[in-house]
Amino acid sequence: MKLRLFLSVVVVAAAASFLFPVFAQHEQHQAGSPEKLGKVDFRTSCAPEVQEQFNRAVGLLHSFWYEMAAAEFASVAQKDPSCGMAFWGIAMTHYHPLWEPPSLSALQQGLAAVEQAKKAGAKTQRERDYIAAIENFYKDFERQSTATRAAAYEQAMERLHASYPDDREATVFYALALLGTAAASPPDKSYARQKKAGSLAEELFRLQPDHPGLAHYIIHSYDYPALADRAAEAARQYARIAPDSPHALHMPTHIFTRLGMWQESISSNLAAAAAARKHGVTGEELHALDYAVYGYLQRGEDQKAREIAENLPKLSGPSASQFAGLYAAASIPARYALERRRWAEAAALPEPDSTYPGGRVAWTQANVHFARGLGAARNGNVEGAAKAVERLSSLQEELRSANDSYWTGQIEIQKEMIGAWVALAEKNPQEALRRMKLAADREDATDKHPVTPGVVIPARELLGDMLLELGQPEKAVAEFEAVLRGAPNRFNALYGAAKAADLAGDRAKARTFFEKLIQIAPQGERAELREARAYRVG
Repeated sequence: MKLRLFLSVVVVAAAASFLFPVFAQHEQHQAGSPEKLGKVDFRTSCAPEVQEQFNRAVGLLHSFWYEMAAAEFASVAQKDPSCGMAFWGIAMTHYHPLWEPPSLSALQQGLAAVEQAKKAGAKTQRERDYIAAIENFYKDFERQSTATRAAAYEQAMERLHASYPDDREATVFYALALLGTAAASPPDKSYARQKKAGSLAEELFRLQPDHPGLAHYIIHSYDYPALADRAAEAARQYARIAPDSPHALHMPTHIFTRLGMWQESISSNLAAAAAARKHGVTGEELHALDYAVYGYLQRGEDQKAREIAENLPKLSGPSASQFAGLYAAASIPARYALERRRWAEAAALPEPDSTYPGGRVAWTQANVHFARGLGAARNGNVEGAAKAVERLSSLQEELRSANDSYWTGQIEIQKEMIGAWVALAEKNPQEALRRMKLAADREDATDKHPVTPGVVIPARELLGDMLLELGQPEKAVAEFEAVLRGAPNRFNALYGAAKAADLAGDRAKARTFFEKLIQIAPQGERAELREARAYRVG
């Protein structure tokens, strides 16, 4: 009776309305065309008749389809109540190592699933080790930080990986644990953990080319400017491996974005958004649309970006990807205004509505206030900029209470950028440059969060803009070139570099940048492109 009660609580809390659609979808795939989520072989001591379903649940887990995976693991537990690994799987769905830290409710449910896994009685030491490993992340969550518990889980997975060298899934989950620790720790520009995780995944990927987690984690391992080219092949393969997963269709675009492959990113994200819409995963849909809008704006295809911005789907109800949806819904309008340098439009963006719950996800609305503040400052509206900074400071306080140092720091960078342009509006160029350089250096010292294709406007790009306004084109060229090293084929960085080079008297360099701008935006109609085409003729 207790087992049944626990199952009902877990299923309702973790899977909610996804439970019956998951089962219906599974039956539909069995009756019709084969489902494609990749190939996973995670052997357990559970009843043989649930092995295939268990593998499917793990495949869903590897593609971060957490609600679907939770429902599938719950179904396995219902069919075989002695399958401790089914409850291990439920516990794993509450830990999202590369997304935001778990809520109090998720931590409580994860710990409850671990306890039930222990009670159900895993039949092998290997399975008991898996359960003990994830327990490290949940126990003492009231007293220990996410980073501390993520490190404890990583160490446990390292031991499990070493103890069972023939268990490939142990290696896969160890690689993910390394990435989780890296995400929860201060930035390490050596990327030691990411490189180790990538190396482990690459070695297995040669042996299991249809494994969804391996392709997925290679992409996350190398989702950094200096490493992105290492994940190009995995990026091309992941969508082929698991085309029924919206996240698998989207993830390659992390690398396409890093490499400035805009059309590939757009196409993949539109497919991902359509798949997410089909499955009712609105957070994933918005996440993909944010990346698609970013790609369109880099190609100067503003009308296509606008069509998306004006027709965004509405979030309804909590989900694992809600934070990504909230961020995208706020960032797309901000990105659309700022990338086009429409300062008045940015300053007039509406305030976030009651959809935004604040608290630990207060950061999701920051880009709206930043855009409003920067737009006001660029138009000389010091009072409007001050109000936006005040709102950003309020968000910071909420995030400090939630012990979120990353987003607190990102908002501080945004406040510095607004302050820099306020100083320029107040005729204090020395202070303006000081604050812009500080913002740019701070931004360079951090890494972008996976939730975003990129900041809505890079600090160093704004520094280049400011240097141009102050009549220092030679210095501006260097700043725009620095942006392009980290973000190849950025429209405004290419245009800024071309403009600055021309003003500095280097027509050959200006022509090179203008030619590149025309190349990446062949169908764009922005005024900058007309200038670039005229320069080529001239």
